[in-house]
Formats: sequence, C-alpha cells, structure tokens
Amino acid sequence: MTSRKPDEQLARNSRLRLVRPRSLATARRAVTTRGTRPAPRPPEGTPAPSELARQARTVLADAVRIARWAAVERDPSTAQLTGRTQERAAVALELTALQVRAGWDRARLAGLVELHGDTARPGWRLRAWDRDDMAVLRGWVALFDAWSLVHPAPDDVAPTAVAEVVEAVPQVLSLLQLSAGPVLVPVLLDLLQQRVAELREERCEVPYGPQPEDADADPDRGSDSEPDPEPDAGTPVPVALLLDWALEGLSAVGALTLDKGRSATLTPLGNWAVWVKLEQICVAAQSPAGNIEQSAEDMLRGCARLTPGPARAEYRAWLAARTVSSAVAELLGVARGEDALLRGLAFEALRVVGAPAEGEVRVAADEPSLRPYVLLWLAEHEGADPEDAADVLTREEATWLWVDTAAAVADHGEPQLLLRHLDSAVQGTVPALLDEVRAGGHPRTVQVLVALAAAHPDPALAKAVRRAAFQVHTGGA
Repeated sequence: MTSRKPDEQLARNSRLRLVRPRSLATARRAVTTRGTRPAPRPPEGTPAPSELARQARTVLADAVRIARWAAVERDPSTAQLTGRTQERAAVALELTALQVRAGWDRARLAGLVELHGDTARPGWRLRAWDRDDMAVLRGWVALFDAWSLVHPAPDDVAPTAVAEVVEAVPQVLSLLQLSAGPVLVPVLLDLLQQRVAELREERCEVPYGPQPEDADADPDRGSDSEPDPEPDAGTPVPVALLLDWALEGLSAVGALTLDKGRSATLTPLGNWAVWVKLEQICVAAQSPAGNIEQSAEDMLRGCARLTPGPARAEYRAWLAARTVSSAVAELLGVARGEDALLRGLAFEALRVVGAPAEGEVRVAADEPSLRPYVLLWLAEHEGADPEDAADVLTREEATWLWVDTAAAVADHGEPQLLLRHLDSAVQGTVPALLDEVRAGGHPRTVQVLVALAAAHPDPALAKAVRRAAFQVHTGGA
C-alpha cells in the first residue's frame, strides 16, 4: 500500500456534517457521566407552571407593552425615558405618565429590555414571552428579587436601616411560606425585629439608641471632645414603618396580598418563588464541594457534573455572596487558565451575571484564548439567539473554539464523545479541518490530535491525524 492511498481514502470517505458548534454543551457532556438528582417537587397545591406563568404575565402586562413599544420605536432617548418619550408612550399605549414610568422600570428589572449605552434593546425574555413559560417565570423572579427598587423606601429613613430590613425580609417570607395562609402583621413585626437584632449582633454593632453608660457621661463635653457619631447611628430604626414598606413593595410585584394592613398572605407566585429560593440554598449547601464558599475554580469544578438548570442555581448562589466586580474578575481569571472545561463554564457563569459583567468581558476580547467565548457571550447578551450566536465567529475563531472544546473533552470525557465532537467542526472534510487546526496555533493542538487519532476506529483517518500531530509538534508543514 502506498503512502498516498490512505490520504485518498480519507478525502473520499471523511465528509463531516456541517452542524452548528455547541462547544459548552459538548464540554459539559464530557463530565456528566452519572445521573443527576431528581428535580424536587414544589409544595402540594402549587399551580402548574403554565398557570404561574399566566399570573406572571398579568403582573407584567404593562411592562411588556412598554417594552414592545420601545423595541419598535428604537429612539435613542428611550433608554433614559425622557419626558417627551414618556409622553409619546403614554399617548400610544393609553396609559398615564406614571404608569409608563413604572412599567418601564419593571421592564428593565425583569430583563424585558436591556440598555446598551443610550439605546434600549429588547431582551431575550421579551422575544420568548408568548411561547416560553419558564422565561416568563424567570423574568418575574428577577422582578421579585428587585422588590425594594420597585417601591422606593421612605426618604426620612437611614439607608443602613433600610439595608438591614431588606436583608431580614427573607425570614419574613419564609414564615409566610411555612404558614400557608394569612399571618398577622404584628407577628411579622416581631419576627422582623428579632432578625434585625440578630444581624446587628452578628456584625458586633452597638445597638441603636441611647445606652445606659451615656447617662453617666459628662453632659458638658468641650469642643475638643471626639465628634458625635453619625446621625443615623443613634436613631432608633423604624422597623414597623419599614415592614409596611416591605409588604407594600412585595405586594406591588404580585408576591403577596394585604388584608387592610392586618395580615399578609403569599400569592401562588410568591409561594412558588420563596420555595425556589429555599431550594437554591439547599442545593448550594448540599453540593459536594460546598460551592457557595469556594473559590471560582473550585465552584466551577463542583458544578461541572450538574445539568445547566441546577448549575445556574449554583452560580446565582455563589454570585449572591460576592460583589459583582470581584466575582467577574475571579471568573475571568479562571477562564485564563489551562483547563478548557473551566473556561467554558466560567463564561456560562458570566451569562448569569449579565449586563454588569459587560465592561470587563469586552476588554477580554483582546485576549486570543478568550476571544471566541467573549464574542459568543456578547452576541447572546445583545439579543442573538444562542443557536445563531456562532455566526459572529470567523472561520479561524470557530476552529480555535473547536480545538479548545476538544481539549476539554480529551481531559475530562470519553473517547466516543471526542469522536462525536469531530462532527461539529465547521470544515467539510477532515483534511480541511487538519489544515486549519495546524494553522490555528492553539497550544493544545498536539494533545487534541493525538487523542483523536487514538480514539478513531478508521486506521486511515487515525494515521492522517497522527501525521498532523507530528507535523505540529516538529514545526513541519
């Protein structure tokens, strides 16, 4: 047999199917080798997702109308909703100016619109609104999480006091969820006061209000004495006032109903949302690596065996315990490492961060190892369908991403998966793929080709791939 015959056979029989790259899904399948835990069931009596989504659509009806109007208008002034734009929207939608402003704020908080500089663009949830119940529910949960922004706090209350109550409200919601019925406001007030006191004690803070030792202090301190504490440090926190504010805010987003201020009851949507939050906490607490307290690298390794839904819940729990800037920096640091699987998962976690990560992610586009991931992230962030996002990549960038994903599969997966990954290449034949892979300069090219040659059952193809690996290793043509 001549040396030319295998190449002729290879070129004749090795057509690749032209399919869209699904690098992250391929990388995740590389380590998902065991069954995942069954999805927990919501509490008995919880409406079906379709009914919950119907209720969420009702709550956000005005926000959706305004978001769709803005998507058609595409007016640069829409992003700031100037007075003139607000009036135009009010006339077009037959709403008051206040209703337009409130609906616009809700549309932003629910992810129905996204602001890019001075331009408002429709969010992916808006495009999926009529057909995807889970997209609707996720949008409503985003609004639920932002209840304290929907209903502004009283102006005469110190921001530190407001922050304490916001931090303590989940305890109130848990009681409402466990009670499965109306709870008297005085009961909720007692619980809120206890929780606020616990938070202060955990921070080792001096209690608000005058202290016994203050009575023995010299009332005639001179001008050289230490300055007085901040005004809000000596003012009692109006917990009752802030409880009313919190209940009204949660009612405004459709999470609970109020009975003339005497009692509060979670709506089906609110009950479901609290259950979801509790499940997310349990998942994070029960993860093998204790992900919520781990570094970004260890957290991503702990999430690698999870399917996308539970993994996103882990990312959210991990992100909630950190500032956005530090979390984004840590995730990008992991993405710059040598493990291609963690690189893909880091950008999946950055998708959960969303718009606050855009600035730092854009800067990373100048780094060759991150550029394909950054371009895909930006395309999806700016509204491209995930199925079409790969169109933003050049042929060279798509090939680089193919090699990077193959490296993740080779490191963490099975040979059969590496063979299936071969079908996702953008080139039409294996010889064309090998030519472009050799020219791509990926640092893991040799290892990927060696692993592919070892896995492939076709002797002719395996020989050609080994030859390509040797040529890359020795610097040959």
